[in-house]
Amino acid sequence: MKAAHSQRALRVGDQIQREVAQLLATTVKDPRLTGVTVTGVDVSADLSVAVVRYVAQGGLEREADTARGFASVAGLLRRAVAERLTIFKAPVLRFEYDRVFEEGSRLSALIDDARAADRRLLRDDDAS
Repeated sequence: MKAAHSQRALRVGDQIQREVAQLLATTVKDPRLTGVTVTGVDVSADLSVAVVRYVAQGGLEREADTARGFASVAGLLRRAVAERLTIFKAPVLRFEYDRVFEEGSRLSALIDDARAADRRLLRDDDAS
């Protein structure tokens, strides 16, 4: 789904992000969703679909378990968001693990490894 860039879609996405985060902290009791952080929400241009991006403690190892947790509470979250939003019809909520943080960590580790290899090569050249 392509992210909508209208001001209204952005405002609705921000509001959905706040509401889902608050619901996860206060209302949802599913242990699979403990330690989940909502990182962003992309709303379609017609406001019919909202993709909720999240990360979880435990990272990718817990992704499948967390996805099952979201599947079990998706209806509850949509109803609760619908009650709080000021739009005619609440969007369908889709949940997607946000891999940006893991990818950033992986790239950072690769850069650190490359720098360490460069330092070793420079030391070897100096010793020669």
